Amino acid sequence: MKKYLLTAGAVVVAAALTTAAPAAAAVSARVPAPAVAESAPAPAPAVARTAGAKAPSPVRVVGSGERVDAGRGWTVWLTEEGKHWSGPDGYENFRSVVDGNVDLSRPGVSHQSEGDAAGVFHSGLHYGTKKAGKVVLTGTDGTRTTATLLELPGRPGWGVWYAHTGPEKDGGASVALYDRNGRLLAELPGWNA
Repeated sequence: MKKYLLTAGAVVVAAALTTAAPAAAAVSARVPAPAVAESAPAPAPAVARTAGAKAPSPVRVVGSGERVDAGRGWTVWLTEEGKHWSGPDGYENFRSVVDGNVDLSRPGVSHQSEGDAAGVFHSGLHYGTKKAGKVVLTGTDGTRTTATLLELPGRPGWGVWYAHTGPEKDGGASVALYDRNGRLLAELPGWNA
């Protein structure tokens, strides 16, 4: 009986931690859990809320034209027309999703990269799915880098990804798009694969 009540108490504490604000959860995680009285039953609503909780989206939703600091002097932004980016030199680039060169009806990924001996900035489109989970670059040396994903509100079926890697020695990185369950949706081989 005691074992069941302690387990139920741990579930209540875990449910309280996962439903609390992140800052409060961090503070609560450092404080020992209060002792649970043997006669106190675990409240069912707390457990039910945690069981139905959805995992946070791996995609950051940004407003049209909202400039995102992608690090190391790079900026990325999305509009209804497509992906925009600029580098440390200030020169602006654009990749359209409305010019007919991207088939939004099938999952796919594009890749643009610019770099030097210090490192490479990679970015591109992911499209053809409303459930993008992650984009992973694999360098010619086997190094895997998970990209940051951006998307406009309303899940338009496309978005942007970006990542930084070290310099490429023997060619370009391959790019893979996965859904939120980890299933491979599309792959683009490296240019020297």
